[in-house]
Amino acid sequence: MPSDVVRSSPSVTEGVRGADRPRGLRANPWLTLIAVAFGLFMVGLDGSVVSIANPEIGRDLNATTADLQWVTNAYLLALAAALILGGKLGDRFGRRTFYLIGVAGFTAASVAIGLSGSIEGVIAFRAVQGFFGALLMPNTLGMLRAVFPPQKFGMAVGIWAMVSSVSTALGPIVGGLLVEHVNWESVFYINAPIGIIALVFSLIVLPETKNAAAAQEKFDIPGIVVLALGLLAVVFGVVKGETWGWTSGGTLGAIAAGVVLLLLFGWYETRVAHPLLPMRLFRNPTLSIGTVITALNFFVLLGVIFFVMLYLQNVRGFTPVQAGVRTLPLSLASVVASPLGAALTQKFGPRLTMPLGMALQAAACFVMLGWSADSSYALMWPPFIALGLGVGMVMSSSSDAIVGNAPVRDGGVAGGLQATALQVGGALGTSVLVSLISSRVGSTLTGELTSAGVPAAAAEGLREAKDAVSMGVAPVSGQTPDQLKAAIVEGSHQAFMNGVHTAALVSGVLAVIGALLAVAGVRRSPEAVRH
Repeated sequence: MPSDVVRSSPSVTEGVRGADRPRGLRANPWLTLIAVAFGLFMVGLDGSVVSIANPEIGRDLNATTADLQWVTNAYLLALAAALILGGKLGDRFGRRTFYLIGVAGFTAASVAIGLSGSIEGVIAFRAVQGFFGALLMPNTLGMLRAVFPPQKFGMAVGIWAMVSSVSTALGPIVGGLLVEHVNWESVFYINAPIGIIALVFSLIVLPETKNAAAAQEKFDIPGIVVLALGLLAVVFGVVKGETWGWTSGGTLGAIAAGVVLLLLFGWYETRVAHPLLPMRLFRNPTLSIGTVITALNFFVLLGVIFFVMLYLQNVRGFTPVQAGVRTLPLSLASVVASPLGAALTQKFGPRLTMPLGMALQAAACFVMLGWSADSSYALMWPPFIALGLGVGMVMSSSSDAIVGNAPVRDGGVAGGLQATALQVGGALGTSVLVSLISSRVGSTLTGELTSAGVPAAAAEGLREAKDAVSMGVAPVSGQTPDQLKAAIVEGSHQAFMNGVHTAALVSGVLAVIGALLAVAGVRRSPEAVRH
């Protein structure tokens, strides 16, 4: 009997007698793909709508800036710490089971956030939401890996990546509409109907898949604890680096402690009979490099989207909805790129699509170096399209490289590894690029204000407004004389653009490094072993 069994699905039938093959809805892998897409869409949408809702949450609940940071960070920390555990639980006890638990818990936590009535409640239930998201996400890929034959898995991953990219990109538009026309709570309540549909449809069509041999294994409790603590420490250090300073003792100490714990985890996992994350997976260079490229991909995507939205709303003056509409080319491009990338990966392997996608992202970032505070939209949409094409292509090819190169029995763990790389990369992208923008603004603000015509004494006094300028906000009030106001706005926006150019340059260079790494290290692997 094979070590990975699929209950109620004929898609993986090596060693399964024809009489045991099921019939009906649960025999269709494409229905499995539709079912997991609902849950994936809910998580992806939630990840990006919250940034739009944060200002209104702050006003309504009298939250500080630090409180609002924890609305995001509590979710991110819980998600990052539990993703590999979520995949392992699915592999051992049933991926369908833990996907459904994840959907139900995520939906309930979303409703609880809207009903909480306090910033402490929002933060606490965001952490709960992150934990259930960690049960949900890795098992989507794990189920696809189990039910699709190798020749169709690449296309399935392409559609999976398209859903993920589109839901993330649509977040600002959906969030803007809900916050403007309903309230901030509706940003979370929207998950209720999506979650209910996902649950009902999934109960009807999803097959149960698991690694039957894992049920006899001893569960790796020490590995779970060490990995969770290591990821928590690294992500905590990263997200606090912006406010504490990247060279502060707290930031360096947290990141260093996390790295030590992760190294300890890797050492320990090679010495236990039944590891949480089998280190043998990393013997495959395509899987290893795919993990790194996944992190780089979301470093660039989430970091760039963050400063682009600041630019569009605070510098150009667009509303959240108007800003979201202007980034639609990115969403539409990712819709095209994900299945296209999957088809190209299936035909030529990830050695073509991974570097091509990273090169497109690099080109997008380098074009942004030509943006100014009053650039026309004609200079904006081409890099949006290039970024969307690149992200969608890398998303599908790197997912295929990671999950497609892992044995089926480790499908959930591989999905957790991919999702962990994605989340850590996104956290790094946002935190590092915001810090770079802030540093560059701090070093150029006084000079830019003086060049714009602000008196030297006033320009020096405005250095205290560095944090506001780093968000694209000019430090002016209704009492500021018109001529001085115009000069402050011009100088502040130019200082912000200096920061944007630095962030875009760093992102572009990292994308080039990722492309070169993929060219040098990725090989077109033979069909992955399915047992």
